[in-house]
Amino acid sequence: MRVLVAGATGVVGRPLVGALRARGHEVSALVRDEARAPAADRVVVADVLDRAAVLSAVSAARPEVVVHQLSALRLLRDDPAAAFAQTARLRTEGTAHLVEAARAAGTRRLVAQSIAFAAAPEGPPVLDEDAPLYVDAPDPGWAATVRAVAELERLVSGSGLAGVVLRYGTLYGPGTGYARAGGTALRVLAGKLPLPGGTGITSFLHVDDAVGAAVAAVESTATGVFHATDDEPAPAAQWLPHYAHALGAPPPRTVPAALAPRLLGWFTAHQLTAARGAANDRARTALGWKPLRPSWRDGLGEE
Repeated sequence: MRVLVAGATGVVGRPLVGALRARGHEVSALVRDEARAPAADRVVVADVLDRAAVLSAVSAARPEVVVHQLSALRLLRDDPAAAFAQTARLRTEGTAHLVEAARAAGTRRLVAQSIAFAAAPEGPPVLDEDAPLYVDAPDPGWAATVRAVAELERLVSGSGLAGVVLRYGTLYGPGTGYARAGGTALRVLAGKLPLPGGTGITSFLHVDDAVGAAVAAVESTATGVFHATDDEPAPAAQWLPHYAHALGAPPPRTVPAALAPRLLGWFTAHQLTAARGAANDRARTALGWKPLRPSWRDGLGEE
């Protein structure tokens, strides 16, 4: 198939281009900077926030499938506010431009990246895809992020194309914040990520399994919203000490949950004390996908 990958220079997008080509697909890489493009059958250049440029680039590629892997999270370490604001624009304006361009180009299928940790902290510890999103979170930044996620999912589902939303778990592995040189790792090594009380659950996903889920979504006929996560949603009391040990860092000190927002910021405190995990049953059944690393214990902090 002819597949266009938007966000082809990213942590998932770059290896995804290679994985799709290895399976015999003709892959176009949509990038802003041609010098950073991965090896692909075709490179098309456009900023997805530029509607006219996107329409032209997608028309040139004539893809049967468009895969949306766009984010600006590479900016997180240097400018977190800008990273989240730019990613929100990519999920809203950028997605709208890709949908319009895909329809104009005769594309039949659209696969888009979302996140599995945007659910409201209500109900059981592990939730399925029907759980409500946390669009009314008390933190304005996170509420804006979740509303952008909701808009991306609405645009994909209402695109008139065969739409798939992949809600990735918290990514670990090369190039992520949880890699040994990543921002989260550096906080743990410096003893700046304490363990608060609470029942926050994290569902992780190795980058390689994110790539595998995207390949499965491209090749499947299924549509809908799917959690792409590993098989072991984990409370912070389990994964954070394990992660620190794998990094060779000191064990995280414990702090009262009430102090966590002030010490860690609202989102990190939420993740560690109240967030829900995400069940991957639907992706396994509908997409025929399963993680090759079923547990975060296999590699978290080791790459």
